[in-house]
Amino acid sequence: MGFKIKRQYRDVGELIKQELVAGKYLPGSRLPPERSIAERFGVGRAIVREAMIMLEVEGYVAVRKGSGIYALTVPAGVQQSKNLIIGPFELLQARQLLESNIAEFAALRVTPGDIKKMRAALDAEKQDIESGSGGEGGDKLFHQTIAEATHNTMLLTLWKQCWENRDENPMWRQLHERITSHTYRREWLNDHQMILAALQKRDAAAAKLAMWGHLENVKQRLMTLSDVDAPEFDGYLFESWPVKIK
Repeated sequence: MGFKIKRQYRDVGELIKQELVAGKYLPGSRLPPERSIAERFGVGRAIVREAMIMLEVEGYVAVRKGSGIYALTVPAGVQQSKNLIIGPFELLQARQLLESNIAEFAALRVTPGDIKKMRAALDAEKQDIESGSGGEGGDKLFHQTIAEATHNTMLLTLWKQCWENRDENPMWRQLHERITSHTYRREWLNDHQMILAALQKRDAAAAKLAMWGHLENVKQRLMTLSDVDAPEFDGYLFESWPVKIK
């Protein structure tokens, strides 16, 4: 159907929204399954999933775990904002591009003081996990200390803007509300330890690859945890592994 590459999920979401407004799906009726929608529009199920999250955030559908996607009463007189809400997986891809390069540069400029701060952040992350509180302060602090280790104010500012979007993004919050297991956090802690090891060695290539791999793991884990049907990950926007592993 000639969808734009950058925001296919929004294109699909807008077309389904038009059908909802036109009354194709009555309030309370179930929409076709993700697989059928994906086949109809010729896109991957990851894109359909983000389109459904967008429509759920805007109040057009309700996603019921284990049951399906249901049409809601179309909001009366709603004027949709032209400001784009960035999808959670598009956001993760942006983080992959930004933070993997930040890690690479940080490996060239890191100081013993920076490494000490990273270790403290990992200790805080371990405490968050062991307490079972669900807090993510240690996780965020670890990524922040890496950005700070570049000793480049602009890179740190870009990193902060990216995380602010993550924290304030309604689609991101909607995605996380469906996650019932938190065992993945230990996996991500192991990823962080690998990143730290590369930074300690001042190995820029290894630091870049470790950060890219970590955020790829985050993306795939979120896809698995948030999807009832657990479909095979089909990628989104960029190649999953643009770096050739020798």
